[in-house]
Amino acid sequence: METLGTHIHERYQQTLESIAAAARASGRDPDSVRLVVVTKAQPIEVVQAAVQAGARTLGENYPEESVSKILAIEPEIGVEWHMIGHVQSRKARLVIEHFDLLQSLDSLKLAERLNRMALEAGRVLPVMLEFNVGEEESKYGWPAAQEKDWPALYPVIEMILGLQNLQLRGLMTMPPLETDPEDARVYFRTLRLLRDHLADRYTQTDWRELSMGTSADYEVAVQEGATLVRIGTAIVGPRPDR
Repeated sequence: METLGTHIHERYQQTLESIAAAARASGRDPDSVRLVVVTKAQPIEVVQAAVQAGARTLGENYPEESVSKILAIEPEIGVEWHMIGHVQSRKARLVIEHFDLLQSLDSLKLAERLNRMALEAGRVLPVMLEFNVGEEESKYGWPAAQEKDWPALYPVIEMILGLQNLQLRGLMTMPPLETDPEDARVYFRTLRLLRDHLADRYTQTDWRELSMGTSADYEVAVQEGATLVRIGTAIVGPRPDR
């Protein structure tokens, strides 16, 4: 009978191959796309199996739940931990203490708190700005579905760029869940166009990363320029019932 580790290893390798194929089909270098294995709500044995399969970038959604997993993985293995879920201000310190990158920075208030805590900790925290490109009230992120609204984002972006202990790396989005992956393409394209727009305006900032695409639509996201794809279910299986 196939073990958990074997199953995760096979699906991890299959996903890497699919990402590479999507990149090559779009004229991109497969090495320009990184796989973030999402382990939110998964038990430690699943996380360990993912690491044994080769995963070196793991994504978590809940700061408090993540700490025990992070501490259980030997640091010399070289795992990079990304916070990809909404972070409440009162949990900002956990991000500063345990995560390598925050993909889901979604407010100036949180940015200022993180900056202050990062200064106290003597570190610079890499961050990505989360944008809501699907006009969903249930989603976090600055509204950016309409190009005409982008100039309204400039003041807050400029304030974040002025925070010395945060290092901007790019943009992230979680678009509406669509039955057909092709239906997500317009949202991925919008984020890429917004990234290019901001890169033209703020030329001294590093805008290289685009985090978009999940188990349901990552191949389309790669075709539209994703540099980070966040994949959980397709590799580690569904989240167990709480």
